[in-house]
Amino acid sequence: MTETERKSQLAVIFVTVFIYLLGFGIVIPILPLLSQDFGATAVQTGLLLSVYSLMQFIFAPLWGKLSDRWGRRRILLGCLVGEALTYILFAFSTDLSTLFIARALAGFFGASLSTASAAISDITPADQRSKGMALIGVAFGLGFLFGPAIGGLLSLWGQSLSLETGFATKFTMLWVAGICFVTFLFGARFLKETLPPDRRAPKKTGRWASLGAAFAQPTVGPLMMVFFLASFAMSSMEANLVLYMRERFDWGIREVSFGFAYIGIIMVLTQGVLVRRLLPKVGERTVLRIGLALFSLGLLGIALASSLTGMAITMTLLALGNGLSNPSILGSISLLTSGTEQGSTLGSTQSLASLGRILGPAFGGFLFERIFIQAPFIASALFGAAALAIVFWLGLRVPATAKKEA
Repeated sequence: MTETERKSQLAVIFVTVFIYLLGFGIVIPILPLLSQDFGATAVQTGLLLSVYSLMQFIFAPLWGKLSDRWGRRRILLGCLVGEALTYILFAFSTDLSTLFIARALAGFFGASLSTASAAISDITPADQRSKGMALIGVAFGLGFLFGPAIGGLLSLWGQSLSLETGFATKFTMLWVAGICFVTFLFGARFLKETLPPDRRAPKKTGRWASLGAAFAQPTVGPLMMVFFLASFAMSSMEANLVLYMRERFDWGIREVSFGFAYIGIIMVLTQGVLVRRLLPKVGERTVLRIGLALFSLGLLGIALASSLTGMAITMTLLALGNGLSNPSILGSISLLTSGTEQGSTLGSTQSLASLGRILGPAFGGFLFERIFIQAPFIASALFGAAALAIVFWLGLRVPATAKKEA
């Protein structure tokens, strides 16, 4: 593959992931309201949000393993069609059980996003691997940044067309299904297979055997644990930040929404610009250490900040740290994994991150309610520090390939 073809395929993968996540971001604010319309309790609404991550935890290694055997293109395109059908099911749901089925199926097909990371690893040279992984982070950030706003506009448009109960939600969900289908057509036209037949893995392994094999790899296993700890800490923080800001600074949902948007913008700029400039100068190892240190300080700062100015500073540190560490972890894991196991290993890594997003909110909520309101953020900072300690313990085993070959 020539350099021009490689850049073209990276752009196609980026657009495919971004448009998919745009649809996901549109749906997130609608789900709690839709579930309440169907008579869901607060616990049921929380479970409705969690089942998505649960399905990703279970099935991300499966999609990665299948992509190692069958290629990336057919997995990504097939799951985009599945997503489109899932959102049609959302649109025509008439009770809570159907909504749970639709949400679970969305997580099942959405677990294939780790295959996009594997596709990037297929076509990027070693010294650009982590920069390539940062593109996924940028797509995530932009999708979550613009998705809720577009979802709100679509809901208003639907309300202007009809005041019938549930019409605006159905209208919005059908638009999301259309977005997924358009993304499928775009990928079918422009996305090429990145994994040639001679590099595919012929062997079949079970889901848990695949996860265990990935975790047992030297250096890769500890780095997967680092990714889990970071995801656990981040999700614990996110689940309690709204309540915390209301208690400490009397913020409402509008102010918190702007706060999350600010974090998203910083993370997009970090992964889209800063990571790509830092990696050739200092390599993955140093960028990862800096990122986890800033991430931990940011989490601790939330608990210690006594003013909005202090909170703004600590949120900036948190977003910078998260934006620096995530692509460095994924890039390092990819560099340490053989070409025939990229999908399986990266799928297992994303599976552990999903587990962190399942357990983190419950853990943080328990600390917030039963201990004291700063406890979730202090605990998250300690988990971030533990991740940093693992990276220092690994030492030179963490790659610095971007620096060495730049």
